Amino acid sequence: MLFRLLVPRLRPYRAPLVLLVALQLVQTLASLALPALNAGVIDHGVLRGDTGRVLSGGAGMAAVTLLQVAAAAAATWTGARIAMGVSRDLRSEVFRRVQEFSARERGRFGAASLITRTTNDVQQIQTFAVLVLTMLVAAPLLCVGGIAMALRQDVPLALVLVLFVPVMTGAVGSVVLRMRPLFRGMQLRVDLTNRILREQITGVRVVRAFVRDRHERERFAAANDELFSVGLRAGRLQALMFPVVLVIWELTTVALVYVGAHRIDSGALQPGGLVAFLGYLLQTAMSVMMALFLLMHMPRAEAGAERVREVLDTRSSVVPPAHPVRELHGPGLLELDGVGFRYPGAEEPVLHGVGLVARPGETTAIVGSTGSGKSTLLGLVPRLFDATEGRVLVDGADVRTLDPALMARTVGLVPQKPYLFSGTIASNLRYGKPDATDEELWHALETAQAADFVRELDEGLDAPVSQGGANFSGGQRQRLAIARVLVARPRLYLFDDSFSALDARTDALLRAALAEETAGSTVVVVAQRVSTVRHADRIVVLDRGRVVGTGTHASLLRDDPTYREIVLSQLTEEEAA
Repeated sequence: MLFRLLVPRLRPYRAPLVLLVALQLVQTLASLALPALNAGVIDHGVLRGDTGRVLSGGAGMAAVTLLQVAAAAAATWTGARIAMGVSRDLRSEVFRRVQEFSARERGRFGAASLITRTTNDVQQIQTFAVLVLTMLVAAPLLCVGGIAMALRQDVPLALVLVLFVPVMTGAVGSVVLRMRPLFRGMQLRVDLTNRILREQITGVRVVRAFVRDRHERERFAAANDELFSVGLRAGRLQALMFPVVLVIWELTTVALVYVGAHRIDSGALQPGGLVAFLGYLLQTAMSVMMALFLLMHMPRAEAGAERVREVLDTRSSVVPPAHPVRELHGPGLLELDGVGFRYPGAEEPVLHGVGLVARPGETTAIVGSTGSGKSTLLGLVPRLFDATEGRVLVDGADVRTLDPALMARTVGLVPQKPYLFSGTIASNLRYGKPDATDEELWHALETAQAADFVRELDEGLDAPVSQGGANFSGGQRQRLAIARVLVARPRLYLFDDSFSALDARTDALLRAALAEETAGSTVVVVAQRVSTVRHADRIVVLDRGRVVGTGTHASLLRDDPTYREIVLSQLTEEEAA
């Protein structure tokens, strides 16, 4: 899974990869040449007292060492740049795929998990890619080359070196196999810790209001302790690997010196050859250590790759049309024809055969008890998710056939929980129309009853907005979100309980201003407050996902028991009439 994820994303970097392999080849050959050069200096210079040979051999070794260092530095720099580029591309790919997800897919993964997969998991893959690119070529070349050069020096002594590799590989492999499930468990616990932390930060007011600080600390501590426990077990195994390698290496060194001394004594080997053998042992051990270091990071990178691949392999249930409609010529007529919607795995659908018509120049209100499907119904129009039954039509065209850019120009949605992006008020208002003038922004703010509090800010339109608009009250966020849609001037305005945080006076002023501003457009309002919808041209009553009544306030109050129950829960008989 890990290499299947990495290999296709390395293809754009073919030229740097060729350069990397060439540099590592030069580095490895230089490293392999040094012990042989050293043996020549000892045998033909030191033992014979030939100072000139010692100096010339030393100069050659210094030149080879400089070449090795330069090639190693260049290879490391090139490998790091390739790995950073791959991780950048992978993060962008994951981000783009998440942007394509509908509400259904985002709910399946959860925000905390998607954040962890885009950051922490990609970071693990990046770390592994750096190690692969800087070690994968050099390590096997050093190992094979070291053994080959040792065989040239003395075959019996080289057998000791040949036995070293499988013993080391077996010891390391047994530890790595035990580490893989631990690293996979670590990533799952990182997800859990991230989710709890996000919940506590987002819901800090609720936590303090109910004095649940201690409970939340204990909940976070439990998740943190689980992560600590798994990390500790993985760390112990990691800590065990290096001592195992060093013990095997030291025992091999003792064996080489013991056998080599007998070979020198018998005249079959020169002293410089034994020194060269020890150098090749060190190089072989270093190659195994590099492979070991790579294998240590591989389990965690594999776990991250599986989680990233899961996101990339998930296709959105909202599929862009193959042959999109790029222009609508009607005034913005909205029709819902037998619409139904069922969440995956749900026993009952949320909506059953809903039929609704919202005409331009009219306000259509949707009311119903909590859980009746009002917000779900509204979310089908801009394709936050697609209807599982029936059709949603705008000017006679199924919304599933509309070009996404046309959809953005045609439908303006103010969601139930308005969200503002970090930046300024102006940057948020221009979100749907980047070229909007300041006059257009102020006009939208006036209509949304937000101009007064914006003028009171020192920076005005350039006043900063924190993430989510946390530096504004709920009512201010709602009005700014309404102004943002007004700036875009779509044909269809969808207000999903967008006036719930407003006081009665502001609500009345805003509705009066909206009626004038959106004259000629199609307006659909979902609201819990009867005073917000009673003057609508048409009111649609939902109950358990079905339309149980359609008409004006007066006719529904008289004929529809569900609507009458909703009204009388808020108003007296006299006020309702």
